[in-house]
Amino acid sequence: MSNSHTNTLENSQNSSPLTITIRQPDDWHIHLRDGNALTTTVAHAAQSFNRVICMPNLVPPVKTAADAITYRQRIEQALMQTNIDAQRKTQFNPRMTLYFTDNTSAADIKQAAESGIVQAVKLYPAGATTNSADGVTDLKHCTAALDAMQQYELPLLVHSEVTRADVDIFDREKQFIENNLQQIVHDYPELKIVVEHITTGDAADFVLAQKDNVAATITPQHLLFNRNHLLVGGIKPHFYCLPILKKATHQARLLEVATSGNPKFFLGTDSAPHATHAKENACGCAGCYSAAHALPLYATAFDGIGKIDKLEDFCSRFGAEFYGLPLNDTTITLVKTDMTVPATYAYIDDSTLTPLLAGDTLPWSIQ
Repeated sequence: MSNSHTNTLENSQNSSPLTITIRQPDDWHIHLRDGNALTTTVAHAAQSFNRVICMPNLVPPVKTAADAITYRQRIEQALMQTNIDAQRKTQFNPRMTLYFTDNTSAADIKQAAESGIVQAVKLYPAGATTNSADGVTDLKHCTAALDAMQQYELPLLVHSEVTRADVDIFDREKQFIENNLQQIVHDYPELKIVVEHITTGDAADFVLAQKDNVAATITPQHLLFNRNHLLVGGIKPHFYCLPILKKATHQARLLEVATSGNPKFFLGTDSAPHATHAKENACGCAGCYSAAHALPLYATAFDGIGKIDKLEDFCSRFGAEFYGLPLNDTTITLVKTDMTVPATYAYIDDSTLTPLLAGDTLPWSIQ
C-alpha cells in the first residue's frame, strides 16, 4: 500500500467507527519460545508485525550465531505451516539475539555481527526472569564482549533488574540502573543500548538523560496497568510479569513518554507465552501473552489519553530508525470498534494459552 495512506484518521460524518491506518509495525522484543510452541506464537506475531526481535532464553539458550541461525530456521519452518496469507509470510522477518553470558567472547560477537540475522545481544542478570539461570553474574567478566559489541555496532538489550534477595522487587529496576547501567553507559559511551520493558519513571528519566544511542521499549501491560491491577481483590496471575507492574505514578510517566513523540521510546511487547496451568499455579510463571492483540492494546492506551495520533511513530518508526533499518512500506488498519479477547488459545500438548485480558472487551480492533 502507498506510504501516503499511513497515519490517516477517518470518521465519516460520525456514522462510521474511527479508523487509523499506520505503517506496519515491528515488535522489538518478543518471546516465541521453541518447538511446538512456535505453531501458536509465530502465527500470532506474523499477523501484525514485520520484524520481530526474538528473545534467546530458550532451553538451551541461543549463545552463538550458529544457534541463532538454526533457531531462525525453526521459526521459518513454523511460519510456513501457519494459515496466514502468503504476503504476510514473505514480510515476516525474525531478527535474532544472542544470550549474553559470562563466557561470551569477542569472537562470538564478531560472528554474530557478521551473520546478517543477529540484531542484538540480550543481557539477563542471572536469575532475573524465565530461563535466565545462564545469565551474566558479574559484568567484570564481560569487558571483551562489550568492547566488541561497541566495535561492531551490535546493540545491547538489557533486562534492567538486580537479583539480590535483599532488594525489594519493586525497586530492582531502579537499583540496576544506579548500580550497573550507569557504569555500562560510562564505560561504553558509543554502545547502542535498549533498556527493555521499562516500568518506572526512574528508567524513563534515565533514558531521556542519555545520548541518542540509549533507548527503551515499553510493553502494553505497563502502559495500561499498575500493581493494583495485579494485587487488589486477589492476585491476578495473568498480570504477573517481570519486571513487575509498579505504582500508578510510574504507569502515568510511561504513558507520558510513550505518547510524547520522543524517538527514544518504541514498541516491544515482551509477549511471553506460558501454558495456562503454569500461570495459574502456586508458583506461577512471569509473563503476559499479547502477540495477537498487542496493537489494539497499544491503541487503547494511546487513545485513552487522547494521543492516538502518536501511535504510528511509536509502533512503526522509532524502533526501525534506532536500529538503522528501513521503514516498512506496508500498512495495517485499526478500527475503533469493540473486540473480545479470546479466553484461550490452543497451545502445546493439548494445553491452553491464556492471553492478557482474556475474555474482556477492547475498544480497538485490527481491521
